[in-house]
Amino acid sequence: KNLVILDRIDNPAAIAELKAINPKVTVTFYPYDVTTPLTETTKLLKTIFAQLKTVDVLINGAGILDDHQIERTIAVNFTGLVNTTTAILDFWDKRKGGPGGVICNIGSVTGFNAIYQVPVYSASKAAVVSFTQSIAKLANVTGVTAF
Repeated sequence: KNLVILDRIDNPAAIAELKAINPKVTVTFYPYDVTTPLTETTKLLKTIFAQLKTVDVLINGAGILDDHQIERTIAVNFTGLVNTTTAILDFWDKRKGGPGGVICNIGSVTGFNAIYQVPVYSASKAAVVSFTQSIAKLANVTGVTAF
């Protein structure tokens, strides 16, 4: 019914293409940098939830591979993913009266088998795997499925 895109880059052509695929789906774009602090992410989600009332799925798909930018690689690949997951859990957690939801955190094979040429990237993706597995184990308590 609704597709919300959060991205740093506004791409009207891509939004138009998505709208054309299924005109019954409302596609909305919000400018968003995954490295934004948790408080800002929460504010944006409040706006989205106020508009849509329900959100069923979060796909955390931001990622970079640049071991020369250590802090940015960790901020984008791991910290940003943790922040968006944490922020949406406030809305979804059944212990807080939320409806539950589904989180899909995009990782990499390097999260399971590190590549020595890109140790920072590999470590950031291993952190994604560990974090996601931890959140997934709480599904029976939070109502939020994570994979």
